[in-house]
Amino acid sequence: MSKKAIGDVILDVKNISLRFGGVNALTDISFNVREHEIRAIIGPNGAGKSSMLNCINGVYTPQEGSITFRGQTFAHMNSRQVAEMGIGRTFQNLALFKGMSVIDNIMTGRNLHIKSNMFLQALRIGPAAREEERNREFVENIIDFLEIQAYRKTPVGQLPYGLQKRVDLGRALAMEPQVLLLDEPMAGMNVEEKQDMSRFVLDVNDEFGTTVVLIEHDMSVVMDISDRVVVLDYGKKIGDGTPEEVRNNEDVISAYLGTSH
Repeated sequence: MSKKAIGDVILDVKNISLRFGGVNALTDISFNVREHEIRAIIGPNGAGKSSMLNCINGVYTPQEGSITFRGQTFAHMNSRQVAEMGIGRTFQNLALFKGMSVIDNIMTGRNLHIKSNMFLQALRIGPAAREEERNREFVENIIDFLEIQAYRKTPVGQLPYGLQKRVDLGRALAMEPQVLLLDEPMAGMNVEEKQDMSRFVLDVNDEFGTTVVLIEHDMSVVMDISDRVVVLDYGKKIGDGTPEEVRNNEDVISAYLGTSH
């Protein structure tokens, strides 16, 4: 399989600690993400994986540490600022508009790219009409890419779960992110749906050149598609390396087999 050349560090997470009340969700976590790679974050339930993604995309503000994206370091960012910088996100629990069609759901991902004012948008005249046309064209390409043409006009709530997850991915891609954060994109899927989603993640990485940071429970998927893996357990980092290195790491083995506690 031809793979894009992996570049320099695009995202650098340094000494992140996050507490809720007296509970440490994350303790002194550091790792980096290189341009064009698929970087997995794994660990048992309650390891702090989603909390880590929430720190990267501005949902949580860690008490300690910093995050540097393309040379710009930030301690306090909200989700919109993070999105404007080029970091997109899908969610574990689908946050789609169930009554809206597939195409309209994916269009919501274009919001950051819409420059004309609301009045012109509503009238669909002049520059607003041309802009809408360009955005729709972009969204149609995503729909083709994700092979959901047959469902363009279908309300998302009527689709099977695996296809809803695909729409969620499409909406994130509509933002044109440089880094895409995927929070358990294959949770609740059957084997066939997982294979499809794995293929799309690889294609997004390969064809769009998008850097992917992925939380996933299915270890076989992680080992198949990731370039590097960071392992969390009880909010601490216990492993970091290639899939092969992580697979043979004693701390990781014991965390997954439950012998460390």
